[in-house]
Amino acid sequence: MDNVALEEIFEGLGAVTVRRMFGGKGIYHRGLIFALDLRDTLMLKADALSAPQFAAAGAKQWSYEGRKGRPVLMPYWSVPEEALDDPDEMTRWARLAYEAAVRSQSQ
Repeated sequence: MDNVALEEIFEGLGAVTVRRMFGGKGIYHRGLIFALDLRDTLMLKADALSAPQFAAAGAKQWSYEGRKGRPVLMPYWSVPEEALDDPDEMTRWARLAYEAAVRSQSQ
């Protein structure tokens, strides 16, 4: 996805910046990374507080195969289907992701 499209997707949250990183893009709001665009998949940050909401909405947690073939779970989830075509829903999920990013800074 190009940077302008990413900025438009998250305009309900406020100004975002996009930076290239490890084969994808990190999406930041107020200096904190809250989303990734990796291999044409948009993912939002979640934590122990918000991950159950993502799971209940049918989102999938990003993982990769680690050493010894064990999956490594990352704190990013796919965007729930309902948010893909509804700007208000996308803003709601983006806020949850940003709040998770804020909480991760205080740990």
